[in-house]
Amino acid sequence: MKLAILGYGAEGKSVEKYFKTHPYDNVAPEDIEIKIFDNFTDSEIDSLGLENYDVVFRSPSVRPHYDYTEFENEADCVDNESFYKLSGKKPYWTSATKYFFEHCPSEIIAVTGTKGKGTTCSMIKALLDAIVESSYPVQKPGSVLPRNYLVGNIGIPALDILDQLTPLDDVVYEMSSFQLWDLHSSPFISVMLRIEPDHLNVHKDFDDYVHAKAALSRFKTENEYLVYFTNNPTTKKVAAESTAKKLAYPLTEKSKNVPKLSPAAQENLTTLLDLLQVPGAHNKENAEAALLAVAARCHNGDINGLLTGKLYPALEQAFKNFKGLPHRCEFIRELNHVKYYDDNYSTTFPSIDVAIKTFEHTPTILIAGGKDKGTDISPIKERIFNSKNVKKAILIGETAKKLSEGEDASKYEFADTLEAAVSRARELAETYAESSDSGATVLMSPGFASFDMFNSYGERGELFQKFVKALR
Repeated sequence: MKLAILGYGAEGKSVEKYFKTHPYDNVAPEDIEIKIFDNFTDSEIDSLGLENYDVVFRSPSVRPHYDYTEFENEADCVDNESFYKLSGKKPYWTSATKYFFEHCPSEIIAVTGTKGKGTTCSMIKALLDAIVESSYPVQKPGSVLPRNYLVGNIGIPALDILDQLTPLDDVVYEMSSFQLWDLHSSPFISVMLRIEPDHLNVHKDFDDYVHAKAALSRFKTENEYLVYFTNNPTTKKVAAESTAKKLAYPLTEKSKNVPKLSPAAQENLTTLLDLLQVPGAHNKENAEAALLAVAARCHNGDINGLLTGKLYPALEQAFKNFKGLPHRCEFIRELNHVKYYDDNYSTTFPSIDVAIKTFEHTPTILIAGGKDKGTDISPIKERIFNSKNVKKAILIGETAKKLSEGEDASKYEFADTLEAAVSRARELAETYAESSDSGATVLMSPGFASFDMFNSYGERGELFQKFVKALR
């Protein structure tokens, strides 16, 4: 058997490692010839000679090399084997995500959305871990306890843990549109956060992006769960097309599929949300999504029973200990009545939008800008320059001039380097802090990708923290 791997990032390396020691479709590892293809463009795929291979594993960044719109009835290509029989195309295309879904013995709780996936996944795992710990305070010799795993974009590649899993375990899977692109099955519990335009430099349009996201709910049965954000039109529309049991949030809304909380449950929910150490109303929404997912897994979807039952102390402990994720509105330090926050994971309008709202009662100096991903930047411009708390924006990167076009010159400055941006933001923020009872905030929430100046958002965030910590 000849197996091709397209892309040699974390998932591609995981696929190679896995099939060097595991059979594929009853073919022994020693009889599998693996070929790595890397550093190619989508337009070059047809010239790679893939017709000479039996199976192709695509990495998330590689577009599926077939189009579901070729068929009037999408069900015709739900089964990938059937697709190739119908279309006459070969080889059989798959991915690490699809293979994992087909072979995972554990329940999967999958989370998608434009922003908030990592935080929501981390909250779900923290809640499940606390529940397991409280349910099994003393481990008996020889006993096997349920375990919870975090995989996908935020965790380790899914195939790396496949051998360890049992039916007792739960897998929390953070899923991007790229992983969902050609997925033709849905997990037991799906969580769908806000869906906003993103990755339009890769997806052919917003409809293609939404269609990929919707795979998480499209193939559900009536016995499976869908948790979704009801205040987002796109998410709400996708949810309406699913046959799953639906649990909607925010829990304060009075709309279809939002569970009605009892007074006791509402009181306990308020207590839990007040325990959160991560700032922002959006993180309270993420927490509600996580709680509904856990209710689906541990309490048959009964959020009232979860919030008022014997598991409540475990939920409380989980929220007390939850610290949030790096580079997501992460508090770095306070100096001269100025607080510094690293939100470098912010690469889209929704993320910069909620970050600015988080500090709406404090004079804020914003550091923003980066590489444009092809989306309309007018919402970002409006948020930056029409927010009362943003006293000045320090603009960096290739989108800096584009952001400033047509705006009041007193509302922005340019910085050629991140270090210069931090230095200037400090000067401005300390001036505002002198006349504000609440001090001031320096927030780096770029709203754009990092690749114009940095290798990743993580590198960008680490450098921001380095410069902030060096201030004296």
